[in-house]
Amino acid sequence: MIVRIWQAEVSARRADEFCAQLTEDVLPQIFRTEGCLGGELLRALADGDHRVVMITRWRDEDALRAYAGPMWRIRPVWAEGELNYLEHPPTVAHYLPLSAEAPADPRPPSPASS
Repeated sequence: MIVRIWQAEVSARRADEFCAQLTEDVLPQIFRTEGCLGGELLRALADGDHRVVMITRWRDEDALRAYAGPMWRIRPVWAEGELNYLEHPPTVAHYLPLSAEAPADPRPPSPASS
């Protein structure tokens, strides 16, 4: 598995609109791509930080090459209109996972929630 991290700095006045577009249009298309194993969209929490990060997990290099083209290692994928939302072109990096995911909440449910 390969983890692809796409990151962009979004214009402050268009951040909500851009995140909505990614959530409603872009991510569902990516998730339907052969070899995509899932992912998530993250938005910076700090005030004044308008970075958006999209983390996707891919079966292998062949799947990434089919999605992003032969220069998948260095070329971020974005639609022409998305550049209107961004302060700078996006960047992309790839990682190999070295550990498994932890359970969402390993604690048993409390008696009050039953």
